[in-house]
Amino acid sequence: MRTALDFSPFYRSSIGFDRVFNLLENASRPHAVDSWPPYDIARTDENSYRVTVAVAGFSQDDLEISYEPNLLIITGDRKENGEADYLHRGLAAKSFIRRFELADHVKVSGASLVNGLLTIDLLREVPEAMKPRRIDIATAQPVQKMGRIEVENQAA
Repeated sequence: MRTALDFSPFYRSSIGFDRVFNLLENASRPHAVDSWPPYDIARTDENSYRVTVAVAGFSQDDLEISYEPNLLIITGDRKENGEADYLHRGLAAKSFIRRFELADHVKVSGASLVNGLLTIDLLREVPEAMKPRRIDIATAQPVQKMGRIEVENQAA
């Protein structure tokens, strides 16, 4: 299925934006909506973000966080101990995988599990070479006109 947007004109005048165009194309495709477990994404600072996932009933051993370039993957696999015969099961105990696409230079700076909330802190660290920098403009020395003086000396 093709999207209504055609990115081919951009390919003629841009280099290295293939990933951005692929993300836009994938975002426009219909995906199965999986709203479990619920999560929040918050910007805590200009270069800091926080992802909070509600994982009630999951222990630290049941959760795994992995980081690949530009991708954060949170996996939960709760083991059943089979001790109880449930009459009603209202707490979800199903396994899940939640993926988050990350921008360039965004790294995981820490994670914690408190009161059933898994919190993952992200930090964007732009390398010094890629940060904007000020370029000083040099002033040129005025050029002295010597042509006329030399001509007068030669004529004399």
